[in-house]
Amino acid sequence: MTCIPEEPEFGDGQLAEKAVWDALQKSLPDDAVLAHSVQVRDGRAEHEIDMLVLWPNVGIAAIEVKGGQVTIANGQWYQSDRNGKHKIQSPVAQSQSSLHAFKNWLEKQLGSRLSSRCAYMVSLPYTGVPHDWAMAGCARSLILDQTDNQSPAELVRRAIENEGGGASPLAPAFLERIVRQLSGDLDTVVGTSRNPKEDEDAQDHLTERQAVLLQATRSLPRIRFTGGAGSGKTWLAVEKARLLSKQGKRVGLFCYNKGLGQYLQDRVSTWRQAKPVFTGEFHEYVRGLGVPDGSGQAYFDEEMPRLLKELAAGLEQHERLDAVVVDEAQDFAPLWWEALLACTKDPDGGEVFAFMDDRQDVYRRWGGATADLTHGPTASFVPIHIDDNLRNTRKIAETFKPFAGEHFTPRGSTGLPVRLVDCPTNEALDVAGDCVDSLIAEGWTNNQIALLTTKERHPVHLDFYERGATEDYWCEFHAGEAEFYGHVLGFKGLERSVVVLCVNGFKDMDRAAEQLYVGLSRARSLLVVVGDLALLEEAGGRELKLALARAEAWRPTLKDS
Repeated sequence: MTCIPEEPEFGDGQLAEKAVWDALQKSLPDDAVLAHSVQVRDGRAEHEIDMLVLWPNVGIAAIEVKGGQVTIANGQWYQSDRNGKHKIQSPVAQSQSSLHAFKNWLEKQLGSRLSSRCAYMVSLPYTGVPHDWAMAGCARSLILDQTDNQSPAELVRRAIENEGGGASPLAPAFLERIVRQLSGDLDTVVGTSRNPKEDEDAQDHLTERQAVLLQATRSLPRIRFTGGAGSGKTWLAVEKARLLSKQGKRVGLFCYNKGLGQYLQDRVSTWRQAKPVFTGEFHEYVRGLGVPDGSGQAYFDEEMPRLLKELAAGLEQHERLDAVVVDEAQDFAPLWWEALLACTKDPDGGEVFAFMDDRQDVYRRWGGATADLTHGPTASFVPIHIDDNLRNTRKIAETFKPFAGEHFTPRGSTGLPVRLVDCPTNEALDVAGDCVDSLIAEGWTNNQIALLTTKERHPVHLDFYERGATEDYWCEFHAGEAEFYGHVLGFKGLERSVVVLCVNGFKDMDRAAEQLYVGLSRARSLLVVVGDLALLEEAGGRELKLALARAEAWRPTLKDS
């Protein structure tokens, strides 16, 4: 666990703070951050947070510590210590105002609003507080008494999640930015960062702020969230599944691609509270219910959903789903929706949330099928449009903007120029490999890089495929220990800091534009496009040609050249 400072000094009058520090240090998880005596200036007012907890994927807690025996009479707080009994300011008000000051200061330093969950708390390590105690402005769960302080971490987490203000958990990347500010190691000038890592931290924070859409639409039972690449749809789908599961509902979180399915499972696996009853590929859910395996597109698009619908008729009520969440919903065949809804407790009016980008319909299954589902007067999907691009830098987003629609709005930092390597199509695979080597030589780590092809698989990818080692293939990607070699069709919903898009041809030119859209939008910090300019223009149109004209012409430099 990170402590700030590493070994705080506690004076004779700070024994209560030392006791609370020790208890928090022992019970908080290894990835949490614990800070002591955080001094904050807000305007002319000066504040001090006795204990500050920064908990990744949970939130922030500011804790005011009061030693001795603490009592309250007629709204007045008293503290009894070796010097006698005396009046004190409300520690709840102190904690609340110091947290508010900290948030104001932090937002000024980082240049963006803080949307993470934050709670103010009071620790009374030598005072007992009844479990049914409460007062205006302070729930009992915000107080840690002498019993609670024996192992306080779980109570702090509950207070943040249940009582804290804010729309989203604290992103680990955003936590790192806060820590650097607390440590005094960051330049406090706010502006466009030249550090891709910091740009990506900001992207994560912007994405989490999309949670306001879920709060604003919480009373709507069926929604179609439509947004371009990088608008935070996958994050929203996962968060919606979390909120529904937390309400005690049986939730299914679905997608089509195996890589995205494993990513969703990894996200859900870290939750400590309720989880969806199923997370992953739709096909796996169907097989898990007992529908046999088959082969061929006709089987998967027609026969499989027919068999699922028949099987669903015999499901017990406790086996059915209360709510369905689908990420990359445009990949679902029309009959899948009917069969999936047949597995719910209320096919006509149950909760269904589809997160999609109809411009990424690379499998040509969409055609508005979900929008037209009508199983009763309340079953139509309410469309919610998400226009802001948050995942990519503006340089990258402007490259694929021609595919994303007129309302698409890049919101990221300027970022690094897109690089273009013009080469014959039959040489693209080798040249793209040289690009990976050159990028690593520049200082990019191999696990920041993905090489994506548009036609034939890269030899590394092909080897996994031919050995039937698909599970291992995706495990290696999610472990993030090496460069990744994939195909754009399998990388929907995924991302890496650097993407080398190898345009080595197209099997179907009618689908080339959608494939380019997917491939161009997977990079967060640096995009390298490798291929023949004439083919790129044929596939992506004149607007793509104009966008790539602004790219930086590049040729990879090899160590032995």
